[in-house]
Amino acid sequence: MSTIKITQFLHVCLILLAASSTSHAAEPIVKVIPQTQAVKINGTSIEVDVYKPLGPLKGAAILTHGFTRSRTTMGEHAQALAAKGVLAITPDMPCTFDFRCNASAIAGLVNLLRNTETFGGSSQRVMLVGFSAGGLSSLLAADTPGVVGFVGLDSFDRILPNETERAGITASRHLTTEALLLRAPASSCNAKAVAAPWGSEMKALWRDELIAGASHCDFEAPSDWKCRLACGNTDPARQLQVRQGILDAAARWLQ
Repeated sequence: MSTIKITQFLHVCLILLAASSTSHAAEPIVKVIPQTQAVKINGTSIEVDVYKPLGPLKGAAILTHGFTRSRTTMGEHAQALAAKGVLAITPDMPCTFDFRCNASAIAGLVNLLRNTETFGGSSQRVMLVGFSAGGLSSLLAADTPGVVGFVGLDSFDRILPNETERAGITASRHLTTEALLLRAPASSCNAKAVAAPWGSEMKALWRDELIAGASHCDFEAPSDWKCRLACGNTDPARQLQVRQGILDAAARWLQ
């Protein structure tokens, strides 16, 4: 075999090895099969996927999906948390574009996690993780008693009816719960990074991390072709960076 062909062969092998390594790193370490159940919050029935922790219970997490998405699009994040001993739940939000309605539902789920065995366990320490529109709803619920941390995943913000300032800015200014913000560069799908100013308003900001080159879809897991078509391709390395941020937050807040 010629030197040129050997070099080409080695180059191809390195590319395949790197791709295999990246793909493997982005996969959840342990597959946790969720149990779906319906719970009534504020008079409305909500379907929730429950990912029970492996090993001793360290705390709980509520992971909230984005606009027009569903609870399943936060499933891989929930699996990763459950593998670390976190009771993770992913609810379908009851209101399509009413952020305060969804925040009230999240607060109701926090109360169930703290005061009942509805999901097979209880915890006085709950972290909130919200993607896009779910990030705003989670932020609005982040001062609920028992919430020990908030993770915003490329969050969205807007001015709500009868208000003059974006709801997330107002909530950020008054938030006392520690927060981690993971963000993508400005794009149409995050309303040109509309939530980027949150970090400068938060008194208890832990980290504010801009993930270079990230698309909006990199922050949910699993994503799908609909998101990728509208908002850009996903990348395993960027998705792993998002996942690690969530796990770092759990290690910090749920001890």
